[in-house]
Amino acid sequence: MAVFATLAVFSVAACSTPGPDFPAADVYDPYEEANRNTHALNKAVDKAVLRPVSKAYVAVLPEEAVISVGNFADNLGEPASAVNHLLQGDLRGVVRNVTRFAVNSTLGFGGLFDAAADLGVYPDEADFGETLHVWGAPEGAYIELPLLGPSNERDAVGKVVDLFTDPLDTVLTVRQANVGRTTKVLKRVGDRGRYADTVDSLLYDSADSYAQGKLLGTQNRRHELGIDTEDTYISPEDIDTEGF
Repeated sequence: MAVFATLAVFSVAACSTPGPDFPAADVYDPYEEANRNTHALNKAVDKAVLRPVSKAYVAVLPEEAVISVGNFADNLGEPASAVNHLLQGDLRGVVRNVTRFAVNSTLGFGGLFDAAADLGVYPDEADFGETLHVWGAPEGAYIELPLLGPSNERDAVGKVVDLFTDPLDTVLTVRQANVGRTTKVLKRVGDRGRYADTVDSLLYDSADSYAQGKLLGTQNRRHELGIDTEDTYISPEDIDTEGF
């Protein structure tokens, strides 16, 4: 873990940073041409694969089953969140994650049901991108990742570290780990299907879906991290599908 954290810090140190006069609330996007190409790829994959598969998925399965699969995937993420809260020095977050994992793995039938939330212990996710933010790393330039969508240089490094620092990987068998990865994919498919109207309006009805997605993704991420800038949260209902 220490090795990955050290490499991540050095990687983030090389992040692109805007000049001192760049407005803090704006999105720094020096790689726009490459990002737009990736966005076009992501949009094509969504249209050809993810969109039809997700709509079929939520049409065939009852909503309760789709939610349960998502709950199961979320429960598998609790140990990794606990590790990141520990790295951030947030002991309350660690206790919350550990409690949720224990309660949902037992009373929630392996995580299919969010029994912890029913007891007042609500989700508190954390990832290594957030940890880097707590450590003082800048977000760097905006990046649209293949298949994953809106991100930035700091969070992209965090996603790589997250692949190698999940404590469950040390205790699960290969078969169990594969089940976990499958449920995480199914959660994304289910979310795409459940929020199809909102996502479709963003991708296919807006005048510039890349600009809309960049703004929405960046501002909501900043809101998650508690960054105090203007308009740090945009709800799906507020998406302007007519463009800017």
